[in-house]
Amino acid sequence: MKQIVQSVSDGELRVVEVPQPEPGATEALVATRRSLLSAGTERAVRELASASLLAKARARPDLVRQVVSRARTAGVRSTLAAVRSRLDEDMPLGYSAAGVVVAAGAATDGLRPGMRVATASAGHAEYQAVPALLAVPVPEAVSDQAAAFGAVAAIALQGLRQAEVGVGGSVAVVGLGLVGQLTVRLGLAAGLNVIGVDLRDWTAELATTAGATGLVEAGAATTDQILELTRGRGVDAVLITAATRSSEPVARSTEIARDRARLVVVGDVGLELDRRGFYERELDLRFARSYGPGRYDRAYEDWGVDYPVGHVRWTARRNIEAYLDLVASGRVTVDDLVTHVFDVERATAAYEVLAADPRSLAVQLSYAAPAQPNRTSITIRPRRVTSSPRAGLIGAGTYAKATFLPALKAAGWADDLAAVTSAKGLTARHAAERHGIPLVLPTADDLLARDDIDTVFILSRHDSHAELVVRALDAGKHVFVEKPLALTQDELDEVRAAYDRNSGHLFVGFNRRHAPMVVQAEKALTGGTGPLSITYRVNAGTLPDTHWYHDRRQGGRVRGEVCHFIDLASWLVGEQPGAVHAYGSGRGEPGLEEDVSVLLGYPDGSTATITYCTRGHRGTAKERLEILGRGHTVLIDDFRRLEIDGREVKRVPAGKGHREMLVRMRAAVSRGRPDERGLGASFGATSAALSVVAALAGVEGLPSRRLTQVVAAKAAESTFSA
Repeated sequence: MKQIVQSVSDGELRVVEVPQPEPGATEALVATRRSLLSAGTERAVRELASASLLAKARARPDLVRQVVSRARTAGVRSTLAAVRSRLDEDMPLGYSAAGVVVAAGAATDGLRPGMRVATASAGHAEYQAVPALLAVPVPEAVSDQAAAFGAVAAIALQGLRQAEVGVGGSVAVVGLGLVGQLTVRLGLAAGLNVIGVDLRDWTAELATTAGATGLVEAGAATTDQILELTRGRGVDAVLITAATRSSEPVARSTEIARDRARLVVVGDVGLELDRRGFYERELDLRFARSYGPGRYDRAYEDWGVDYPVGHVRWTARRNIEAYLDLVASGRVTVDDLVTHVFDVERATAAYEVLAADPRSLAVQLSYAAPAQPNRTSITIRPRRVTSSPRAGLIGAGTYAKATFLPALKAAGWADDLAAVTSAKGLTARHAAERHGIPLVLPTADDLLARDDIDTVFILSRHDSHAELVVRALDAGKHVFVEKPLALTQDELDEVRAAYDRNSGHLFVGFNRRHAPMVVQAEKALTGGTGPLSITYRVNAGTLPDTHWYHDRRQGGRVRGEVCHFIDLASWLVGEQPGAVHAYGSGRGEPGLEEDVSVLLGYPDGSTATITYCTRGHRGTAKERLEILGRGHTVLIDDFRRLEIDGREVKRVPAGKGHREMLVRMRAAVSRGRPDERGLGASFGATSAALSVVAALAGVEGLPSRRLTQVVAAKAAESTFSA
């Protein structure tokens, strides 16, 4: 399918072919008919992407601070790699469209194939995977052209709701671009007296034509006009829909508002404000967040959990519904706002018009996508002929592109990567272009069905790992899966059964055990006997509320990250824990605990204490590992410094073992000799991590005795030592 993307680094705009997205259980697959370019938002995004790196830094100082903070903890080299990877990406454009439902996920309600819908947050593409609550049925009387305004109109409507002005009240709309014009028309439909203010005369005239009073900003003269129109009181609310770095629109709004009025910021404007104007009239400054309640809420958008109407009358979906109903009834018209329509193939021309024509207001793209998606692979380059293992990659997110693929190439897999697939398609194409992967495939099913791929790397979201491992093993593939191997004991048992009934090798991404400094530490400890005492401190750092680690479906940070540290401790001891105890902060549900202390007890008397904390100073290194026993003291400081018995060991490469892990995997696959010791340790570490979650829930965690016995037996039989 065709999708409009823009380079993050230089702003280059392209129409590219990407696989059609696969809708999840709470999504609908929609064939797009019309999409709307939001002049203000998309122009701003394009300008920022086209700016120099210095200009980007000045525009987003918050991101600069994040980079500096990461450099302090993760190191300059790792941070630069992440920044380069981020700048090297293509980003999708657009968020307001209309189309026809092709397929609806099992957990969607009220959507069926053939239904016309207005969509939000999906972008300019022939097909969209849209959250079900942001795919709103379109009344028969509403055209595709008008329905494509749905998301942008919801932004305007949410601003009006924040203003809380009843019938007969007066509002001023400052900034008469697309959102401003929609705000004017929706305000009029709600029975308000609307005054539109802009610097341009033609936009003021357009507001007047719609039934409002359109004024060209002229300072004190405009203030006098507004006071005259409101019987000397000033307006009940000001909706600021301008887009400018200047704070002047907000400052001016204080002069035209009545005593105790509301000022609602809808557009992206400067906020360097003088307190006096707000204080003297006791003004209420508010901000409207996108389409309305539910926007940016994971439960609403990703899980499809709607807010009860008795508690939240107007959600993002209901705002779009209200707009469509107003259009259907004839109380709001928008067709005259459309200034240009381009076929999607000419999307670059559409953006050129948006940039060059000052009178371009609502620019739309039209589509002629087939009713059913054509699930074909996309060839990026001719495939090389090779007799070595042919590999496919499932998942192409930030970790895959910034860390895993470079390590894979360094480990000798570069010529063997045959295909890549991802849930949304665009990331897969980008990874293929940047890393020379010949094919982009529509789905994981397509990749697993290929006879010319014998090794599969799974780097998708955590909740898909166990299922994909089972399917890949049953398809006769060798499998590498990034941790966690499984999120429940049942999943772990299913993976074990699939491994036992198939001949494929299985590897898990516990890379730290292969880090050069860990290997050097093992050599020092090998000569001694007796138990070890291990202390592992992790300064994990906080994550934003929107991060997918907070999604309970993905297992949380204990299953997804603490398992790493459990694995390394157990690897150094050489056994799996016989007892697992855990204590958390008590904040949130046990499976999503973020601050935990874990105590592991081993049959030989060794102990390991893992302190995983998100609240440390951001300048503190992330990981510090101290090992005492067998006649030695070993300190590994963030995998950048190694100290044995009080002396720093030089000439040991830094790093967390990604390349070394993949080198060993390649050797095992090529020789046909499974890494049973490593796999046994991976099963044990996963089981122990699940026991930590159980302990946090109040059930003392003990690894499955059966699993521990299987692990021990397999390790004893191992012919390939990691």
